[in-house]
Amino acid sequence: MSDLHIRSATPSDADTVLAFWREAAEGTSISDDRDGVARLITRDPESLLLAERDGALAGTVIAGFDGWRCHLYRLAVHPAHRRRGVATALLAAAEERFAALGGRRGDAMVLDENALAHQAWSAAGYAREPQWSRWVKPLTP
Repeated sequence: MSDLHIRSATPSDADTVLAFWREAAEGTSISDDRDGVARLITRDPESLLLAERDGALAGTVIAGFDGWRCHLYRLAVHPAHRRRGVATALLAAAEERFAALGGRRGDAMVLDENALAHQAWSAAGYAREPQWSRWVKPLTP
């Protein structure tokens, strides 16, 4: 895994990240556009972590901290790089970031029907909390 490099995304990575998510991530988000990624990077420049192997994007995770909670989104690994330690390295980097910021617990947004993701999160030490549900309201038409 020494050939894996973790770094924070820059604004110039937005198009590459969006194309990567279309190929490697499950589901879509209302924020999956250039403006959404740019806002994320501008607001919290260290939150979008990229894993690169041999110069190619192998995985992503958004590690957002709002001062109260540590939120994980968009853990995605390219199919050709799965089961090679990419998700483990990304989550370790995210958890280190959270600890440095004073975070106490990470929570992850995971699609209910994504069984592969459930296995990955469980293997990383995360557990589903069935007493919680996500409530959403789009703020734009």
